[in-house]
Amino acid sequence: MKNYLIDGLTITCEKQGADKYIKISYPFRFGIYYEIKSDNYTFQFNLNGEIKTIQGRGEGWLDASEWLKRNAGNDWTYFAAGGYTGAYDFTGEYYVPCLPYESNGIFGHNRFTSPEVTHAFEAWHQLIDRLHEIDTAGTPHEVNNFINRVLSMGTEKLEERAKELHDIIGGRVSVLPPDTRHVEYDVIPLTIADGCLYNCGFCRVKTGNGFKRRKKEDILDQIHRLKRFYDQDIINYNSVFLCQHDALFAGTELIEFAARQSYEILELKNSVIKNPKLFLFGSVDSMFQADASLFKILNRLPFETFINIGLESADPKTLSQIEKPLTREKVTRAFKQMMSINKKYNKVEISANFLYGADLPETHMPSILDLTRNQLDHFYSKGTIYFSPLENIGSIQEVKNKFTEFKTLCRLPVYIYLIQRL
Repeated sequence: MKNYLIDGLTITCEKQGADKYIKISYPFRFGIYYEIKSDNYTFQFNLNGEIKTIQGRGEGWLDASEWLKRNAGNDWTYFAAGGYTGAYDFTGEYYVPCLPYESNGIFGHNRFTSPEVTHAFEAWHQLIDRLHEIDTAGTPHEVNNFINRVLSMGTEKLEERAKELHDIIGGRVSVLPPDTRHVEYDVIPLTIADGCLYNCGFCRVKTGNGFKRRKKEDILDQIHRLKRFYDQDIINYNSVFLCQHDALFAGTELIEFAARQSYEILELKNSVIKNPKLFLFGSVDSMFQADASLFKILNRLPFETFINIGLESADPKTLSQIEKPLTREKVTRAFKQMMSINKKYNKVEISANFLYGADLPETHMPSILDLTRNQLDHFYSKGTIYFSPLENIGSIQEVKNKFTEFKTLCRLPVYIYLIQRL
C-alpha cells in the first residue's frame, strides 16, 4: 500500500481493510479497496473501479462517523451512527442503514433529502471531471490503471452494470435476509428458485409468482456469469444469498449443489475476507419438508449458514388478517423445530420474522411473547427474532417503547428487520 499525491488528491492503491466482518462502533472497511482523498471527502472504490463509499470530513457533513455506501445493484445506503447504543439495541449493529426508498421509517428522516448528501454526490461527479483533467504522464502504472478503471465506471456504466446483475439472476432482489447484516449486506445473489409458497396478503416484497425451482444448468450458468460480473472485486466477497423468497423449499439436493458449486467456481476460499456465509429464506412448510440430512449437510459445508423463516404471528386472528395460510399450531411447531436445529448444529442458525403494526389485533404481541419467553427456560443466543414493521406502525416513540419492553422480556436476541434490496 502506497500513497500518491497527484493534483491535490491523495490516492492510495490496494488499501487493506479487515479480513473478517466485525461489529465495531467506528467506521471500518473490509477487504481490499482503492481510495482517493480530496480536501473534504474520502472516496473509496472497489477493485473494478466502481465507487463504493463516500465519507465527508469537517463542516458540511452530517457526522464524521457516518458514510454513504453503494451496492452492486446500484443502490446507495447512508449508514447513520444513531447514537451507537440505541442503534445497536434496535438493529444489532452500531450503524443504521438509511435507504433512499421506503423502508426503516422508525429511524427518522430520509438522509437522502439532506443538502449534505446531495453535496456529497455532487463532489463525486466533480471528482470524475477532475480525474479526466489530470495529466497522468509520469505517474505510476498502478495509479494510471486505477484512474482509467474509475473513469470507465461512470454513472451510465454503473446503471448498466446493475441491470446486468439483475439480468443474470432473473430480476432485482426485492429483499435481503435480515441476517445479511453480519456481512454488511455484501452478498453475491444466486437464484435457485423463483417465487414463494404463500404470497401472503400483507407482503410488500412478494413477486406474486408461484414457487418454481431452477434447473442445475441454469444455476451453473448464473454462477459463471456472476464470476465474470464481479471480476477483480470477487475476492472481496465471502458470502452467497440463495434467492428468492423460499430457497429452503428447493430441497436438499439443489441447495447443496448451489452452495458447493458457488463456493468452488466463485473461489470463495480465496476471498480476502474470512469465514464464508450462506444465506437463504425459508417458510414454515419448507422447514417441515426438510429432512434431517439437509441440516447435516449444511453443517458440513464450508459456510456458516443462516436461514430466515417468516412466522409473522402465533395469533389466529392476526394470521387471518394478514392472509398468512398458517395456524397457531403450525407456527408453534415451526418455532420449536427452529430452536431444536439451532441447538443441534453449530454452523446453522435459523432466525424468525414477526410483524409489527398498529392495526394488528391486541392478541398478536402476547402470542409472540408466549413463544419466545414462556416456552423457553432461559436465554438463548441463537435464534434471532426480527420484527418487520408494516406500513402503519403508529407513533414511532410508542414502537420504540414496546420494542424495548418486548426485548427485555424475550429470551432470544430481538432486532428490527431493516429491509434492503439488491
